[in-house]
Formats: sequence, structure tokens, C-alpha cells
Amino acid sequence: MQKILMALINLSLSTWVIITFVSNLGAQETCSRSAIINYQEILIDTNSTQKGEGLRFYLEKDPTAIKYLDKYQEGAQIKWANIVMGTTGSLLTIGGLLVGGDSDDKKAMIIGGISLLIVNYLTAQTSYFGNERNLEKAIREYNYRNSPPIYYSPENTQKFKESPTQSRDIPLLYLNIARSF
Repeated sequence: MQKILMALINLSLSTWVIITFVSNLGAQETCSRSAIINYQEILIDTNSTQKGEGLRFYLEKDPTAIKYLDKYQEGAQIKWANIVMGTTGSLLTIGGLLVGGDSDDKKAMIIGGISLLIVNYLTAQTSYFGNERNLEKAIREYNYRNSPPIYYSPENTQKFKESPTQSRDIPLLYLNIARSF
């Protein structure tokens, strides 16, 4: 049982290292997110504190679009619940590894810590993707009623339609690279 537990711990730590490394490979892409307006490339994220601020000048023309942009910027703020869950999960896992012997407390701490880290990661990614939809909605609402149109596609497989009520083609499977300053 102990060998299986140690193998699971090694597997999860290896997975965490790989995910962290792959996530950092795309970190520079956030600074270069851009949209095309009037055949000019406009930076979407002009600074590290306000994501989407580069589009504010254009989106201010449409009250619905600016509401979605404000909602997007509020959602992009640091979430203390994720920080607390991640720290607690890490401390539980490390504490479980440092506890001597083969006690049930050690196993519970390790399994609880890893579980908390997985739940934290999944909730953070769900929140991130849900928040990115607010930026897409802001651009779609602006394009529906205003000119010049903003061309922006966060994924190569997603296509924006003219009407905000029409659906988009969404990939069934994609690799997420977390981008943040």
C-alpha cells in the first residue's frame, strides 16, 4: 500500500512540474495578445494590472460591450480563495511527506493536500475560461452595433459570427496554456 501511495505522490508531483513548466512556456503570449482594428494591430493587455484595457477606447462606444469589459476586468483580479486553497493544499502535502512513519494521518494529509490542489486548479481554470468569455462577449456586442469591427479570436478554431445570438464553432479538445503576468 505504501509503494502505491508513493508512486501516486511521485506521479502527481511530476504532473505538477510538467504542467507548471508548460504553463510558463506561454507566459509571454499574454503581453502580445492583440486584436485587429482598421488593419492595425492593437494590444489588448496594455499593462499588467488591467487586462483588456487596450480595447476600452473602442468598446466605450457601446454600453453593453463596456459592461462586459468591466465584468472581464473584475474577474481577472486576484482571487484570494484560490491562493488560500493552493497554499493549504501545498502545506498539507508537504506536511504529510514530512510526517514520519506509516500513520493514517500521513496518508490523509497527502491525499487531502493533493485533492485540494487538484480542485483548486480545476476551479481556477474554470473561472479563467468563464471570464475570457466576457471579453469575447464584449467584442461580439461591439461588432454587432459598431464600426470598425474588432477581429480577435482567442483560439484558432473559434469563429466569431456577425450576430451575438449565433453560436460559434468550439473545439471539443484543446490544450490550455495559462497566461498571466
